[in-house]
Amino acid sequence: MSLEIETAKPGETDAFWKVHDRDWRTELWNFRVVWHEQQHDVIARDDGELVGVLRLRIAASLGHVDALYVVPSQRRRGVGRLLVSRAEELSNYYNCHKVTVPVFHDQAAQRFFTACGYVVEAVIPQHTFKLDVALLRKFLL
Repeated sequence: MSLEIETAKPGETDAFWKVHDRDWRTELWNFRVVWHEQQHDVIARDDGELVGVLRLRIAASLGHVDALYVVPSQRRRGVGRLLVSRAEELSNYYNCHKVTVPVFHDQAAQRFFTACGYVVEAVIPQHTFKLDVALLRKFLL
């Protein structure tokens, strides 16, 4: 056997994962997993212009806020809260029991999500960019 280890080119493993995705998840969780992952972008417009976007990923009965950005001129007007609220509605519609979001610990994003009803589930020391990351969650049910 002539085994080689290398870094794949973008898209090179897509076919492999399409065939084996369900199998690896089944082995990981020790039951046959039906994994319906989807992504939704929730947007805010002001006079037709995008002023804020929230990227929501839904998988395995969980909503995950992957990204949230409101342009500086629109901040502190409730745009972020409305985007988060809509993401929670979508998560609830897809029968998610909670929504999670990773943010830098003790920073503005954590204060924002805490004000939206999220609580700290865990803090991972020196996680991203060697900074502490807080994993926040909000139960929906």
